[in-house]
Amino acid sequence: MRPAEARRQNPSRCVDLSLHPAAGVGIVGGMIALLQRVTRGAVRVDDTTVAAIGVGLVVLVGVERGDREPEALRLAERVLNYRLFADAEGRMNLCLRDTGGGLLLVPQFTLAADTNAGNRPSFSRAADAALAERLFQCLLTEAQQQYHSVASGVFGANMDVELVNQGPVTFFLRVSAGA
Repeated sequence: MRPAEARRQNPSRCVDLSLHPAAGVGIVGGMIALLQRVTRGAVRVDDTTVAAIGVGLVVLVGVERGDREPEALRLAERVLNYRLFADAEGRMNLCLRDTGGGLLLVPQFTLAADTNAGNRPSFSRAADAALAERLFQCLLTEAQQQYHSVASGVFGANMDVELVNQGPVTFFLRVSAGA
């Protein structure tokens, strides 16, 4: 059964955010994920390792104003199925599920920055902390339900993120609810 079909049968695995005060306000473009193919990745908080993976993906996640649960669910599906690992011919035809690698999700509000003007980023596009945390948790929960090896950083913490980008291979995804 495809994830979308499973959600129709069990529609609310995540928090219903339709009544959140920021829902639908200032819609910018969808949740953001910066996917990085890695040989290893880790997150430390206060000199303590809180998450680590070997070969797999480190995904930095940004949430913008107007993002909602459908974007988080779609982002989980795209991250797990995005083909960025090499097959036997060296072509990027394999997804994380095919390789069995680890997934490390890291909340990073700075991905939602507006850098179009001046020398200082604006964070007016970023979701408020409560909404961003709920949507990050929704993404994390969905990924954990669909995949066996998922770790995460700590929302709101000052994290040291360490990774070895293999390739280098890095992709920027922006997921809208209907896409």
